[in-house]
Amino acid sequence: MSKSNHWVSVIGSLSDNHQETLLGASLSRQFARLPLWLSHPSNIGGFYGFLIALALILPYRFAGEDNSGWMSDWALHCALLMAACFFLGLCSTLITAISGRFPIAPPRMILYPMPFVGLALLSINRTDILPIYPFISWTLILLPGPLYVHLSWAPRWRLLCMIDDGKNPFEGQETIDIEEKIYPEADTIDEEIESVVDDFETSEE
Repeated sequence: MSKSNHWVSVIGSLSDNHQETLLGASLSRQFARLPLWLSHPSNIGGFYGFLIALALILPYRFAGEDNSGWMSDWALHCALLMAACFFLGLCSTLITAISGRFPIAPPRMILYPMPFVGLALLSINRTDILPIYPFISWTLILLPGPLYVHLSWAPRWRLLCMIDDGKNPFEGQETIDIEEKIYPEADTIDEEIESVVDDFETSEE
């Protein structure tokens, strides 16, 4: 059996809760299909920086009257964005390796619109329609990717690496059923109800 098939069989043998922890939502599942060296958090961060740089081509190309040097400005900022996101992904990997924490679902309703809002504000600022402080635009553009990597993908990548090394990342942990966690007294209530029903049936006899 090939290593990739063994990889699938290992994940498939885990419980649903553990599979959800390892694979996450649709975006993380796509990254999980890649080789571990390629899906390293720093590479995912750098890829996010590259995507953001592609989205910035139009604002840089058509901003202002004198745009003769837009290509060099865009290339410089593209390199800086990729380097910054790569470095932040590497930092997240080190922090996760030290803390050993598990992945946390990022606030998608907040993170997903942020790059689009930041891109819109940056476009408005560069066309001089409305003066906007650049720090706000760049923060909205840059933050979502590294935050997703730090909260979700870096811890998930660490767990996948542990499985790839033949280790059990969930060793010593008990999977708690959601209903049991929310309603820990449910079993006691059921036993009391059954006891009352048995007493009632006995009295009827």
